[in-house]
Amino acid sequence: MSPNDRYGSDVLSGDWRAPRRGRSTPTPAEPDLVVEEVETGWVGAVVRVEKAGGMHVVHLEDRRGRTKAFPLGPGFLVDGAPVTLTPPKAAAGAALAEARRAASRTASGSVAVEGARARVASGSRIYVEGRHDAELVEKVWGDDLRVEGVVVELMDGVDDLAGIIAEFQPGPGRRMGVLVDHLVPGTKEARIVEQARALPGISQHVKVLGHPYVDVWQSVRPERLGWQQWPVIPRGTSWKHGICAELGWAHSSQADIAQAWKRILGTVRSYADLEPTLLASVEELIDFVTEPGA
Repeated sequence: MSPNDRYGSDVLSGDWRAPRRGRSTPTPAEPDLVVEEVETGWVGAVVRVEKAGGMHVVHLEDRRGRTKAFPLGPGFLVDGAPVTLTPPKAAAGAALAEARRAASRTASGSVAVEGARARVASGSRIYVEGRHDAELVEKVWGDDLRVEGVVVELMDGVDDLAGIIAEFQPGPGRRMGVLVDHLVPGTKEARIVEQARALPGISQHVKVLGHPYVDVWQSVRPERLGWQQWPVIPRGTSWKHGICAELGWAHSSQADIAQAWKRILGTVRSYADLEPTLLASVEELIDFVTEPGA
């Protein structure tokens, strides 16, 4: 301290907020790293890191062979210095590899074709009953269909299926795949499809498949909406209105129904969020209309 400085150096200079032991540094929780958990004083070597209950935990084994788990993060010491434990590099690398693998796949699970442009539309088509069906197919299989040059058309219902087939004029180079809602024995849809399949000369160029769900909404796994299964809507009640009521959503207007579908569609991230029956039918239709030389 100089003769003219009555109080010495400035106590606020430098990193005066720094903890006594220094600031915590990020440290990968690699196996065999010996750490001390500050709050309990537990000292042990890292055995493993895993995800449990939505969070990462680190398991530490002490010198007596006892193991205890702690939340991964701050609150540990290594050689007396504070550290923030992070996932081990191997785990981080595996997570990155998995993220890259997922990014290399389309929503349908197909290998993404990097830099591929949409092909000019082919003569073959896939027909679906309505807008919601088309939007779901687009979300999951859109990338695949653009690579193949396949367009999805709307039928606005299946009542005139025979007429739609006749108007399309299927033949060599013009295959037609049709996806029908609620295609189960004894239904109106089953009778219409049976009549359409009986049309002469179309068997090689038209494939009609369906799913058993009342509406394509039901092909979304109920877990995505917090249900174990889709509710049974009483006869005489509009199915979509009944579903919205069960969810506590507005359903008094067509705009409300459209908004409800957007919310349901928003829960679909990939093919894994759809029921297998729908997946099988759509995949088979895509194979049918894109078969080489068809």
